[in-house]
Amino acid sequence: MRALILVDIQNDFTPGEPGGALAVPHGHDVISVAIRLMPEFDLVVATQDWHPADHKSFAGHHAGKVVGDVVTLEGLDQILWPDHCVQGTPGANFCDELNHAGIHEVVRKGTDSGIDSYSGFFDNGHRKATGLDTVLQKHGVDALHIMGLATDYCVKFTALDAVELGFKTTLIVEGCRGVELQAGDCDRAIEAMREAGVDIWTNTAPSESRIAAHHKRGES
Repeated sequence: MRALILVDIQNDFTPGEPGGALAVPHGHDVISVAIRLMPEFDLVVATQDWHPADHKSFAGHHAGKVVGDVVTLEGLDQILWPDHCVQGTPGANFCDELNHAGIHEVVRKGTDSGIDSYSGFFDNGHRKATGLDTVLQKHGVDALHIMGLATDYCVKFTALDAVELGFKTTLIVEGCRGVELQAGDCDRAIEAMREAGVDIWTNTAPSESRIAAHHKRGES
């Protein structure tokens, strides 16, 4: 079975109101791609950043630090971010324009205040699973198409973990946008995914028949 993974298409990651606390440039552009593709998949799973208000990745909890600084958190390098996707706030909600009814499963991540979770599968230290793998196994999924926000963080690490877990994994580039704290971060992220074995789909999003053919041929 094939599944579409929508990574963190939430108000705080898209420009405008409500939310926008950590807006990815042109983040809204991915919504139309998601809406077009969702009906073509057997299963659609959305990951949702769902942070407690005291999450240690928030710059405001570190005296003298600003957004973009790097600290050590749980023994790992951690980029500091603005407060975002706080549980129960409008910024944590999925974007209104997204087809909510077309989402079959939601998996929340980043719920532990002491460690961040870029990947939809694990926290950044791979110490706790989010439950995404369990959901996919329950549905008999063996192939994933991944898109969403942001290319150079949560999309990247979700795709890398998917390959490591044995899923045939495809990145839909058209359906991703990146933060780009440093120029070229998105290109480097895509190359890292390619090197890890992720199929990189750079064409216009395919029809259902082309998606199926892609899995048979291994085209990118």
